[in-house]
Amino acid sequence: MTNEINVGLIGYGMAARVFHAPVIGSVANLRLKKIVERHGDESRERYPSVEVVRDADALFQDEDITLIVVATPNISHFDLARQSLLAGKHVVVEKPFTTTSEQAQQLIDLARRQNRLVSVNQNRRWDGDFLTVKRLLDVKLLGRLVEYESHYDRFRNYRRQGAWREEEGEGSGILFDLGSHLIDQALVLFGLPQMITADIRVQREFAKADDNFELLLHYDNLKVTLKAGMLVREQSPRFILHGTEGSFIKYGLDPQEEALKQGRTPSEPNWGEETEELWGKLDTQIGGLHSVGRVETVPGRYQAFYQNIVEAIAGRAELAVKPEEAMSTIRVIELALQSNKQKCTVPFR
Repeated sequence: MTNEINVGLIGYGMAARVFHAPVIGSVANLRLKKIVERHGDESRERYPSVEVVRDADALFQDEDITLIVVATPNISHFDLARQSLLAGKHVVVEKPFTTTSEQAQQLIDLARRQNRLVSVNQNRRWDGDFLTVKRLLDVKLLGRLVEYESHYDRFRNYRRQGAWREEEGEGSGILFDLGSHLIDQALVLFGLPQMITADIRVQREFAKADDNFELLLHYDNLKVTLKAGMLVREQSPRFILHGTEGSFIKYGLDPQEEALKQGRTPSEPNWGEETEELWGKLDTQIGGLHSVGRVETVPGRYQAFYQNIVEAIAGRAELAVKPEEAMSTIRVIELALQSNKQKCTVPFR
């Protein structure tokens, strides 16, 4: 394998345009070679040197392409990832991995047989606020954690045309969308839960898919609450943590998404840094002294995901986002849907 890894990108919707193409372009040894746009040539404006093709077969048949990125609607992830693996390519799938845990297991088994890597773009493991929370817990600044609450809220009280995530169908709705991030972060911090309780709702009159959820993940001596909604006009805290020695409250969203939407890239200096007014508040006991103050947010770094992909393909590192972890996220979603339907708490199994 040469040092340069040629990448084929399937799709050029928001996920590809905002979270994949510019990040790939900022990582050494990755070269975006082809983009599949079934209609139009929007990608040419920003990436004139990248070839635009109309069908994914052009990627499967290109021997120079090592890595294929699947950034298409959720329901197509399984089939496109499967075809990519069968073509002998390494694969990155936009979250959620698949729409069922059975599909996820099939891709894991296929990747093993093909001796290829498959990973999922759980990029919000590299949100600055989440990296800060992780570090706070690692050094036990709150003592023993007893409650963790994580929100991902938006306000959109109108119908957005062409938004497939808001249409009826397998893999649509806010639980598969934003829930994939919140669940993944919780599993990174705390592992698999013992039980799951879910309240999943459709709150907007015109909505065809779930647009609000609250999940309770049960652990020994720890309460984990994950919430997201589309009718939250007044900002809620992004993180609320309480422990035996203190609390940490954090408002605001990681700035990387907005920066990427503005056309900026992780190659810029001071990437992922958050303004001081958004730093979280820590109120705790340190060395017998009561301490209250702000905690500077660790800079976010979405590029770390693809840097790890490069190292893993080269055999120099383990995958940071293992497909088995992404499958566990899908399993939590399945059990949450079961819990909501049956109106009961269900065991994780």
